[in-house]
Amino acid sequence: MAGFKTPDFNERTEAARVAKQKALDQLRSKPAPDPAVVAERQAAAEAREKAAAERRAERKRAAETAKAAKAASEAPKPVETPAAPAPVEAPKPTEEELKAARDARYAARKKRKR
Repeated sequence: MAGFKTPDFNERTEAARVAKQKALDQLRSKPAPDPAVVAERQAAAEAREKAAAERRAERKRAAETAKAAKAASEAPKPVETPAAPAPVEAPKPTEEELKAARDARYAARKKRKR
């Protein structure tokens, strides 16, 4: 029984050349596209692109509106409160009073330790 014979380099290049020539012949044999059909396809492509551009613009406007609404809702609103009387501030202690309070705390701490 005869085994499989691997094609050599020359046979492979010839097969590739023949396949390439066949593909070129098929491509050349195709008729030229009809100008009316080409124009119709271009018009349809332009219409699709225009519609897509309008959709993109609409989405962008909607996103900007939503962003502005969110910013407006998150903005701090002035709180209207009824007029309350101003709190009366306690007079600030003098240095002598502060020193006396500090000395009293120190004495209490010393007394607890004993």
